[in-house]
Amino acid sequence: MSAMTPAERAVDRLLGEAHFAAGHDLPDLVARHAATMGVTDAVMYLADLQQNLLVPFLPHRATSGEQPTALGVDSTVAGRAFQQVQVLTQDGGAAGNRVWLPLLDGTERLGVLAVTLHDGALLEENGGVLLLRLERFAALVAELVMTKTHYGDTIVRLRRTTEMGLAAEIQWSLLPPLTFADETVSVAGALEPAYEVAGDSLDYAVDAGVARLAVFDGMGHGLTSAQLVSLAVAAYRNARRAGGSLADTARHIESAVTAGFPGEAFSTGLLGELDTTTGVFTWMSAGHLEPLVLREGRLVRTLELEPALPFGLGHGLPTPLPSANLGSEQLQPGDLLLLYTDGVTEARAPGGEFFGVDRLIDLVVRNLSAGMPAPETMRRVVRALLDHQSGDLDDDATLLLVQWHGGPSAGP
Repeated sequence: MSAMTPAERAVDRLLGEAHFAAGHDLPDLVARHAATMGVTDAVMYLADLQQNLLVPFLPHRATSGEQPTALGVDSTVAGRAFQQVQVLTQDGGAAGNRVWLPLLDGTERLGVLAVTLHDGALLEENGGVLLLRLERFAALVAELVMTKTHYGDTIVRLRRTTEMGLAAEIQWSLLPPLTFADETVSVAGALEPAYEVAGDSLDYAVDAGVARLAVFDGMGHGLTSAQLVSLAVAAYRNARRAGGSLADTARHIESAVTAGFPGEAFSTGLLGELDTTTGVFTWMSAGHLEPLVLREGRLVRTLELEPALPFGLGHGLPTPLPSANLGSEQLQPGDLLLLYTDGVTEARAPGGEFFGVDRLIDLVVRNLSAGMPAPETMRRVVRALLDHQSGDLDDDATLLLVQWHGGPSAGP
């Protein structure tokens, strides 16, 4: 067996030591093992919840003196690497070249890893082998960040730039990762305001042959609203994981909300199932806004359907659910489904102008057409929404963008 290269040893030793490391140990481990690959000053920068800033993840025993500061996502080379999911190099003169490598958990953008090379040309020597090794190292770092997040609060606190309300704490604890992709489907979600959100939520699950989707908009904005939508999401997952149909799942949510909040509260919701082999999308609406189908840069259909009453007002959905309450749409490969809550389209500018569906569609189409990844497109829509309301949303705003790529490729 041939001897391992320095890069292979760095990855192997980082992985080995990480088994017995906590989240707060990662900055030291990453810097130490990156150095064995011939780079210096390795620092992780993690995106804050609103993805406005890249916050340096420093050793918990960091020495006093000058330390890296947070970097703007919209105003720095590091931010551009994060937005476009690309490795970028920044000439630092005598200090060397700063290399910014995206930190990805699957397709979920966590931040960037920064390292310094005395000569940026080294990245492309020998067929770009050093760049490949650094990308592999960054991939492992991202997996470790994601894994270690669950065993302490260091990384969670780092990614918060302001105090989070209790209602938002409840909501964020429920959310799935906001980005997913495989060969058949891509999912990108957004939830705002990040630190105060209460009544909105989204969920999805991608399994063999099917992607299941849900968006909820609970009545009100406070703690009760957060509890309401938490119950709705839990009931949705409970029925979904038990193999229930859309109608069964809707009835289960209705029963849970009615029992938990008898005559007190309600939640709109949209439940959908996308057959990732055939592209057939089936859905039902509990008083929710209609999904949109985008194709080749334009809106081709609003999926209209006779809605059932919002969850909590149906007093027990009938069995079977009337066919008028279940819709079906054949998608084409590349089609986009856009689900959203009224906090997006009904957001008002100070002068009273609604954000509106047309503006929403235009932003999604323009950013995707410009080559922006779906998660970056969602981030930019949220930024535009905040700008429209001068940075202060009156209602929770939730988005879920789903693209069907076509059926799975045939095996050999």
